[in-house]
Amino acid sequence: MAILDGIDVLVSEVGPRDGLQSIAPVMPTAAKKVWIDALVAAGVREIEVGSFVPAHILPQLADTGEIVAHARQHEGLHVAVLVPNAKGAEAAIAAGAHKITLPFSASETHSLKNLRRTHAQVYEQVEIIAERLRLLPAESRPQFEGAISTAFGCTLEGAIPDDAILRIAGHLMALGCDEVGLSDTTGYANPAQVKRLVRAVHAEIGAAKMTGLHLHNTRGLGLANVVAGLEAGIRTFDSSQGGLGGCPFAPGASGNIVTEDLVFMLEAMGLRTGIDLDCLLVARETLARALPDEPLYGFLPDAGAPLGFVPAG
Repeated sequence: MAILDGIDVLVSEVGPRDGLQSIAPVMPTAAKKVWIDALVAAGVREIEVGSFVPAHILPQLADTGEIVAHARQHEGLHVAVLVPNAKGAEAAIAAGAHKITLPFSASETHSLKNLRRTHAQVYEQVEIIAERLRLLPAESRPQFEGAISTAFGCTLEGAIPDDAILRIAGHLMALGCDEVGLSDTTGYANPAQVKRLVRAVHAEIGAAKMTGLHLHNTRGLGLANVVAGLEAGIRTFDSSQGGLGGCPFAPGASGNIVTEDLVFMLEAMGLRTGIDLDCLLVARETLARALPDEPLYGFLPDAGAPLGFVPAG
């Protein structure tokens, strides 16, 4: 994957989408642009900048088209967006997003709350999007990811059988997704489960077709689950600066992994992320100024790096 050139692990920043959709304040468009600029200056290579969801549902992300256009001005930045359906995908294509992610809830109860669609209806949207993308020239075709949310358990349904995840992953690929991701939407995952499920999905669809995890730190296991994912061959991890975010349609699903803590851990382990920690903390200050009343989380920002710390990059 070209985006991994020169680094060992891709840290995909999802704060501008997953973080902002989960809080009440609406960050001004100008402030979002400044924040994204600061993240790029720190070396972040992929940013999920927003979601093409109707503004009355998520007013926090109503300016996603403008944000995509701004982010695309940064050469080398992989601009990602989330879409709930084919209409959203059309908007993402028109805006010029490099990556389109459609969330597919393993829990049908969560799917009905999150997308207001059954599994069968979401599969129909996936097929429509894939057919639309096939009509585009290869050089302008966005990457299409089917992200299996609530993959490790659901606050509404409880445990999700591994076999159900494997069936979904296989069907998403058969319908035309380029890749599949696994999301711990509710923070239920533990390291043993992460390794087991990642290896099972790799055996089902191939390791090259599932390289990313979206993990939450709701119960304090976020970074432990990252290590488990690394051991199972994962090389892309989503995180949110300051730990902003969670799913507004899954009760109790707070706590994205803190980007600052994730980058520090990976670099301390000798894995290159391409991200400068000092510059990342400058980006955090930009975020804090834009959302002065919103709590930001993270251990590295409070404790600082250990004496003599040398990043891998």
